Amino acid sequence: MKTIILCIDMDAFFASVEQQANPKLRGKPVAVIGSGGRTVVTTRSYEARKFGVKTGMNIYEAKKLCPHIIFVVGDSEKYTHTCRELSKVYSRFTPDIEVYSIDEAFLDVTTTHHLFGGAEAIGLSIKEEVKKQFGINCTVGIAPNILMAKLASDIAKPDGLRWFKEEDIPSVLKDLPVKELWGIGPSIERRLAGLGIKTCGELGSAPAGLLRNRFGIVGETLKLMGQGICHRPLIVKEEDPKSIGHSMTLPQDISNRKQIEAQILKLSAMVGRRARKYGFAGKKVTLTIRYPDFETFTKQTTLSEHTNITREIYNCALGILNSIRLRDKVRLVGVSISQLKRDDNDQMALFDHRAKEKSILNAVDSINDKHGEFTVTWASYLEQAKPPGVISPAWRPSGVRNVNIKN
Repeated sequence: MKTIILCIDMDAFFASVEQQANPKLRGKPVAVIGSGGRTVVTTRSYEARKFGVKTGMNIYEAKKLCPHIIFVVGDSEKYTHTCRELSKVYSRFTPDIEVYSIDEAFLDVTTTHHLFGGAEAIGLSIKEEVKKQFGINCTVGIAPNILMAKLASDIAKPDGLRWFKEEDIPSVLKDLPVKELWGIGPSIERRLAGLGIKTCGELGSAPAGLLRNRFGIVGETLKLMGQGICHRPLIVKEEDPKSIGHSMTLPQDISNRKQIEAQILKLSAMVGRRARKYGFAGKKVTLTIRYPDFETFTKQTTLSEHTNITREIYNCALGILNSIRLRDKVRLVGVSISQLKRDDNDQMALFDHRAKEKSILNAVDSINDKHGEFTVTWASYLEQAKPPGVISPAWRPSGVRNVNIKN
């Protein structure tokens, strides 16, 4: 049975959701930005793209290219809600779904496509339902694997549908620049160019030994990619995470020690809360500091036992901070735990020396689950209790990566 994969990719997702929510924005150049002073364009509408506005530009650059652009502060809670609802649409056609990012999903319809009139009919049905239910457009790519399905959706954008059948792949890839393939970034592109390889056709026909010598074992994967071959299965069931962390770019660079400590406390609370919610505990704590020139410093400490208790995570991260000398103001702070193991609160020992603290934290978590993040928080952070409303690329609609985002 030949595998059939659909890639469903929302078109200008954040901007489209905002245009649907506010009719006055429809048909106009819109850029979704953050609420902080360092904000950049996170998504722009297709009307704005015509003027050259790109993701990552600051507002001044975007305004220079498109003087009449409309900036909208993003509503992360709105986007994550839409993503969850989109998953319900996909599940009508197959149980085999990988939500790859907040605006993109892969569907394996190999065993179900015949129930709905075929893969193309499923793609058209999803496009129609997304437009009807959410008022936004999506593009559908269909192919024998996720690599080619992703390429099909990229080529068909916006609001299109493209099906690469197995017999079509050689002609599609022959003259296609290697950078168009999912997973080949500027660095690999440059290294391939150094070998005289610029197209996928050239990559697919390159000697395996040449690629192995230059890229190691990855060279074999690159050769297969050049041939349109990808053996990566869909990740339908989320795997246990290797780490749980949060980081935030601060509204302004800070050097005041108390302010930095408050940010670390906030992040430690968010990490501990998410670990407890999904039943994990970590033994290694990592502190990340980024300076205004974007140089990033990380340092780790291993604890004597696993933990998801906020106080212990914070004290460890604070100990790392106290062990270093900051060379400049701080632009970004991050805290994470790793070396994770499952933590079963129901099996907590009767005489666990942390039992009381765990009970208090569970009660606090319950209140915040019901009323919103940081409804109950640490007294030393009361003035800065608002969590960052930024969607991480790792966000998923379920599991440990389902970070509750409030604006």
